[in-house]
Amino acid sequence: MTTTRKCFAVDLHDDPERIALYRHWHRAGGPPAAVTAAIRADDIRELEIYLIDDRMFMIMEQGDRFDPAAKVERDAANEDVKAWDALMRTFQKTLPCGPEGSTWLEMERIYSLADQP
Repeated sequence: MTTTRKCFAVDLHDDPERIALYRHWHRAGGPPAAVTAAIRADDIRELEIYLIDDRMFMIMEQGDRFDPAAKVERDAANEDVKAWDALMRTFQKTLPCGPEGSTWLEMERIYSLADQP
């Protein structure tokens, strides 16, 4: 059983009250159960979000059965996931390097300790 790790970044609107609310939505038990179930059903085995100021970083570990195209299709047909995504987009803003309206952008790994002599 193998996993693939992907990392993503997005910014939040620089508003301490909104950032506090975003944090609140992501507390244990905060996201709707249907959203968490959809993530797990897509063979996402681990997902962590880190925050500093208004910048977020997400680490996602995907299993062998993860299919990004199928996930997009399933999410588009899932009313709970669509509602969660719409709500979260009200907190997020496009990174300066991203296309207008984008949210989480995949990051490029440029260093790995395991690759070092």
